[in-house]
Amino acid sequence: MAGMTPRSTVYAVAMPRYEYRCRSCGDTFEVDRPMNAANDPAAGACPGGHADTVKLLSTVALAGRAHRLSAGSTALAPTPRATGGCCGGACGCG
Repeated sequence: MAGMTPRSTVYAVAMPRYEYRCRSCGDTFEVDRPMNAANDPAAGACPGGHADTVKLLSTVALAGRAHRLSAGSTALAPTPRATGGCCGGACGCG
């Protein structure tokens, strides 16, 4: 490894997108910002130029694991079952 120069690697980092609503005009808009600025106000980001905004709670939809079927198969992949979690038996609440 002697004589090798370090290689610089550049990664594209996508910032999370947060959704806001303007209390003045009711418009909903999105702002891309780093996670450490997630709770900062979005003043001035309203398309109408208003400063009174509120961050909305975003929802994320995730699908289960994909199952690979053999070529030519017309059968549907099995639907994954929900397991685990607090009331899935892990904490004894159910």
